Amino acid sequence: MEPTPEQSPHHAYPDHWEADVVLRDGGTARIRPITTDDAERLVSFYEQVSDESKYYRFFAPYPRLSDRDVHRFTHHDYVDRVGLAVTIGGEFIGTVRYDRINDQGRPASAPADEAEVAFLVQDAHQGRGVASALLEHIAAVARERGIRRFAAEVLPANNKMIKVFRDGGYTQRRSFEDGSVHLTLDLEPTEKSLAVQRGREQRAEARSVQRLLAPGSVAVIGTGRTPGGVGRTVLRNLLASGYTGRTYAVNRAFDEGPATLDGVPAHRSLGEIDEQVDLAVIAVPAHRVPEAVADCGEHGVQGLVVLSAGYAERGAEGRELQRELVRQARSYGMRIIGPNAFGIINTAESVRLNASLAPESPARGRIGLFTQSGAIGIALLSGLHRRGAGLSSFISAGNRADVSGNDFLQYSFEDPDTDVALLYLESLGNPRKFNRLARRTAAVKPVVVVKGARHSGSTPPGHAVPVSRIPDATVSALMRQAGVIRVDTVTEMVDAGLLLAGQPLPAGPRVAILGNSESLGLLTYDACLAEGLRPRPPIDLTTAASPQDFRDALAEALADGTCDAVIVTAIPWVGENGEAETGDGQVLAAALHKAVAGGSAKPVAVVHVEIGGLAEALAAASSTAAPRPRTVTPAADRPQAATTPSTGPARNTAPATPTAPEAGPAPEAPTTPPVRPGPGSPADPKAGPAPEAATGPGRIPAYPAAERAVRALAEAVKYAQWRRQAAVPGKIPEFLDDTIDEPGAAALIEAQLATAPDPRGRPLTHDEARELLGRYGIAVRPTLPAPDPEAAVAAAARLGYPVALKTTAPHLRHRADLGGVRLDIADEEALRRAYGELTDLLGKPAELLPVVQAMAPRGVDTVVRASIDAAAGAVLSFGLAGAPSELLGDTAHRLVPATDRDAAELIRSIRAAPVLFGWRGSAPVDTAALEELLLRLSRLVDDHPEVVSVALEPVVVAPHGLTVLGASVRLAPPPARSDLGPRRLPNY
Repeated sequence: MEPTPEQSPHHAYPDHWEADVVLRDGGTARIRPITTDDAERLVSFYEQVSDESKYYRFFAPYPRLSDRDVHRFTHHDYVDRVGLAVTIGGEFIGTVRYDRINDQGRPASAPADEAEVAFLVQDAHQGRGVASALLEHIAAVARERGIRRFAAEVLPANNKMIKVFRDGGYTQRRSFEDGSVHLTLDLEPTEKSLAVQRGREQRAEARSVQRLLAPGSVAVIGTGRTPGGVGRTVLRNLLASGYTGRTYAVNRAFDEGPATLDGVPAHRSLGEIDEQVDLAVIAVPAHRVPEAVADCGEHGVQGLVVLSAGYAERGAEGRELQRELVRQARSYGMRIIGPNAFGIINTAESVRLNASLAPESPARGRIGLFTQSGAIGIALLSGLHRRGAGLSSFISAGNRADVSGNDFLQYSFEDPDTDVALLYLESLGNPRKFNRLARRTAAVKPVVVVKGARHSGSTPPGHAVPVSRIPDATVSALMRQAGVIRVDTVTEMVDAGLLLAGQPLPAGPRVAILGNSESLGLLTYDACLAEGLRPRPPIDLTTAASPQDFRDALAEALADGTCDAVIVTAIPWVGENGEAETGDGQVLAAALHKAVAGGSAKPVAVVHVEIGGLAEALAAASSTAAPRPRTVTPAADRPQAATTPSTGPARNTAPATPTAPEAGPAPEAPTTPPVRPGPGSPADPKAGPAPEAATGPGRIPAYPAAERAVRALAEAVKYAQWRRQAAVPGKIPEFLDDTIDEPGAAALIEAQLATAPDPRGRPLTHDEARELLGRYGIAVRPTLPAPDPEAAVAAAARLGYPVALKTTAPHLRHRADLGGVRLDIADEEALRRAYGELTDLLGKPAELLPVVQAMAPRGVDTVVRASIDAAAGAVLSFGLAGAPSELLGDTAHRLVPATDRDAAELIRSIRAAPVLFGWRGSAPVDTAALEELLLRLSRLVDDHPEVVSVALEPVVVAPHGLTVLGASVRLAPPPARSDLGPRRLPNY
């Protein structure tokens, strides 16, 4: 919306203040600046406000706005006088206004930094969080315009408005003056205000998804009169799933008058339906979708599932149609799944919704599934069904124009019916937010992600997302840091999901292996070693083992304190006639279920070869009786077995008797039956927060190959370890504060950027970089230029021998393999000789830009980097210096700000980490000094987002201390931070 000429010409309409927001009840609204074109809307809005609300706003009866009032409230300069409105369907439902004032409370201009603020919300929309959203946005606008405080006068009886200010999380002062409450709010964001904002965001976005998944009524728009077609298929699936709400068929081609289709009311439009419709599934051609959306919006539909194709997947023209679709839906307060979606499913007994193209509704289960691909959604639904797994919810988002994986995480976080969240993603619209939400969700339930389009270098068709320059390996590392279980294939996703949804988390990496096949046990043993687990020697029950033998062996393994998980391997029994018997799957499954029901809370997985009915029988919960409780102690805290551990697999012919940990007599049966730790919950109390426990033994996952079972278990082990660590988060050491000059660094950065009008910024010189890094306690060893041999000799005399001579030309920098570095030069003669060799080999001094530097103590050469990605945020990286590490991609990454735990994990995450800890008899280096360097660099880029990239190369880490030999720094105006401003929906 453009300003009129009556508005101040030197303050253009701030369209970046426009935002779509999700309100408390899950509906959407638009926040935008008020303009002179809004006079009629303002008057209409005011007429719908109650006399009581008007009294609270103006402290006196105020039945109508005068022409002067209307002019004042619609004419703003967008600096000293600003008004924002919340709109639905183009009409105002709430307004807020600030006026800059001076110390005497009179109208003022900058540099005055205080403003008076006032709100008014239509009574019909009070309680939806309108005022809270307006406060976030008007506060952000005020900070942008140099205003630091809000002042507000509120009548004591206006409790709702006082609560809005009180609950905002801002630092505030309150006094009672002249019969009113005087409030002053400091607008600088605080940890509390940010937590409040994100808490409101989570509840609102979760509610918006919940409204889509649990509607009280559904209308399928575009239902054909003849069988077949997308709309008719969805209607058939809705009815077949036993949907508990009301269902309607809508098609403008239907005959006039009452009619039914497949037993449900059929109408030509939503206007003919007498009752409220909560969800509309749109299955009409793309050119007819706007008409259907308008019909939905005008009749109060809360959300849309758009199955129609022909949008952004078709190119630029379709992308604009998609954007217009989102704008139209949001203008009515509706959210969209799609377009080009496959549909949604909710298996809750109170809903039983299958508004999708899936012909068969999945069984009820504890897995939530989100996918951006209909084809992948079909494959996942089919794979889960074959494995006997059920779902709690399913969303196939198609082009993901509105509802995204982030929204699904918000919903899954608090959904009591979901224990594990599985996501197939092809793009990340807001990586910073995804990382934040995933970390919070993973703290209470597993999040398993497959990322498609990893190496295509382009966004999948239909997806318009911010461009990220960081490689996929970095994305994977950052997901791991957030607790996300990142797998490579949808098969691995299903494998991990089954284990996590049906079994408790392991307390450690120790694995017991038992079964009736020696060879299958050995394959499982090898797979465990390859995945970093600690397997015990396999127990061979022999091919003559009966289901009872399996039960006894499993029960012993579960009671054994020297293992944290059990993998059962099974092949078909061989009958007396020599033929394999494959029909005993149900019997074996029953035996294993009984062993689990009486054992401790450890995960169990089964690897089987062609045993008919075993997987299906294992997938069925055998009982709802609560088993006897057993405390599982973390591996590090348990006493070890008395026997000497074997270095390889043992080939036993009978179940081994495990060595029990030291313990007292078995406890008496409790008077109140305890509950077994539920699926995805930690097996020991130190593993952090956990979902609500189940009331019976979980389903046992079965796998057709040892490698798949072990890989799923290994992911569960790593996730459980992350959960235990996340329960006690790392810290940023306080000693850093005493050795960091943050104001001094800020002044340097401001001065350097003032000399660089280029918005891309500028690189710092060596001396400038040394000075800036020095403000954060990072010392860079100085270099002196050597444009000729005499200058090199003078520099060496100044620095002291031994010295290094090296080129700094861009094409030779950090390329010792090309001969551009000479080390350990002991005297002047050697220096002159090295200088001549260097120039003879590589070129003239003017091309090589040689420098002289004092030698550093011997150690391990490493590289430390930090960079800011516009989409993902600031990333800290570490690796060893040299071509092998670069060639193998052996670099570890963490998001900034890094904690002491992040720094310690960073240097231990690379494959070459043993080199730092005394590999092959070498002296261990000073990793404590290296961790401190990482923390200092993390603090620098976190405090000053203008530092967009830093490379410390090489960093020589000696047994005592380290030396930074080279540093490059680039400054630029910081990229916008979408995760720190007021909450808003993305616009793709």
